[in-house]
Order: sequence, then structure tokens, then C-alpha cells
Amino acid sequence: MALKKYKPVTAGTRWRIGNAYAEITTDRPEKSLLEPIRKTGGRNAQGRRSMRYIGGGHKKMYRLIDFKRDKKNIPATVKSVEYDPNRTAFIALLSYADGEKRYILAPQGIQVGMTVLSGEGIAPELGNCLPLKNMPLGTIIHNIELHPGQGGVMARSAGSSAQLNAKEEKYAVLKMPSGELRKVLITCWATVGSVSNSDHALETMGKAGRNRWKGIKPRNRGVAMNPVDHPMGGGEGRSSGGHPRSRTGKYAKGEKTRKKKGSDKLIIVRSNGKKLKNK
Repeated sequence: MALKKYKPVTAGTRWRIGNAYAEITTDRPEKSLLEPIRKTGGRNAQGRRSMRYIGGGHKKMYRLIDFKRDKKNIPATVKSVEYDPNRTAFIALLSYADGEKRYILAPQGIQVGMTVLSGEGIAPELGNCLPLKNMPLGTIIHNIELHPGQGGVMARSAGSSAQLNAKEEKYAVLKMPSGELRKVLITCWATVGSVSNSDHALETMGKAGRNRWKGIKPRNRGVAMNPVDHPMGGGEGRSSGGHPRSRTGKYAKGEKTRKKKGSDKLIIVRSNGKKLKNK
């Protein structure tokens, strides 16, 4: 992809580095694959605010994405590559041979007119979806299932991908985008290639108003509040506020944030490089 650096015509464009959207082929989504989104404004079912700094934003529609790729052995032609306001990656519109249309996460390098497939006996080529057991070692993949038939849940954001490192009996060893090495059942499915829009992390907003368009309100720091409003507030002048903590007093650094899960035994090396002792 290509980035676009704006001329400093206004204060908002002086530091802005945006996306040139060179891969996008149309700005009109497929109407049959759209669903409305209702904004919450950070409110829960009782109408009380449960999350701060959420509100406003541009109206948008949700694009129905096929994460399962469960139309097996039916060739599909890429009709367009489109922008999706709900995710960092681009999406591709597929038109299957039987007439059905579906959106998928667009892999990096996919072109309009290409044919993609999903099935067990197909070649591990760009955009094809197949089980991990049928992929050669070293394959770059995304949209990976954690449980067979669940649909892809891992490596779905812009530019992310995992690598198939090894196969051990009923498990495949994957190197995740975080650097974590973990086992996944070899019967799980994944899509070949890395996710599109790899330069997304290099974009610069340029002005606070662009976050308001996304529904993100300004976040005020705890150290700038009064002691009655935040544990880190108060003090004479610009004081540090003490140990970083949340509004309710929960420490923000030093505590473990991951709960024990059943899948912990499948992690070989954590993203911080520590090996886990599997019992």
C-alpha cells in the first residue's frame, strides 16, 4: 500500500500522514451484505454510562464478513477491494460460481479478477483457505481458527500474519504476530497470506477531530484531576501522581492482566520470550 503526506494547507493537515487507498477499487459497498450499527455512547442496558470517552462519531454500516470460509470447493472471483470503517484491514468482495456474494478479509497483494478457493485438497496459494494439516511448513497465514469450525479469530488486523512453524501429531505450532509460539489443533482452518493495509500503523491523525469522527472523545489524565475525582489527582504544581492506577485504584503496571485459561497449556513461548512450564 502507499501512504500520502499532506501539504500543510491547514493546521490539521500539517502533520497528517494518511492512506492513499491505492488498493481500493470502489467506494460503493454491496448492499445485501450491510447491517445497521446502533451506537451505545458508552451506555449499558440500563442507560448508565459504563465506559467513558465514547460518543458521537460518523454514521456507518456493518459489513458482514465471512470468517468461516465454509463454501468448500466452489471457485470465487474477486470483484472489488473495499474500505471497511469497522476494521483496520481492507475487505474483498467475492462472487462465487453459484451466484452468492461474500466479503472476506483482503490478503496483501490480492487483485480484482483473481480466483480463490476454500477446501481441503486445494493449493496453499494467496487467499485460499484450507486446514493447517494441508499447508507446508513456513506458510504465512491469517484469519486462523482457535477451535475447528469456529471461524477465524486470530491474526485479523491490518498487516498481521502468523507462520506455520511445525506439525506435531494433532497440533500445529504457530508463531503469532506478538511473537508467541502456541499450539493449535491441526484440523483448524486458516487463510494463506498476510492481511492487507500493512502500513496502517504508520498513519498519523493530524488533528484530534479525526478521533471524534470515530466516536472517541478526549481522554483527560488522572494526574490533571482533583483528589476527589482520581487517586492520582491533586498535589502542588505538576506532581507525578504516584504509582499509575485506574480511577477505582487498580494498579495499571506490574500486575498480571491475563486470567488462567484452558488454552494456556498450548502456549510454548509467551510474547515476552518466557517459556511456560506445561503440566
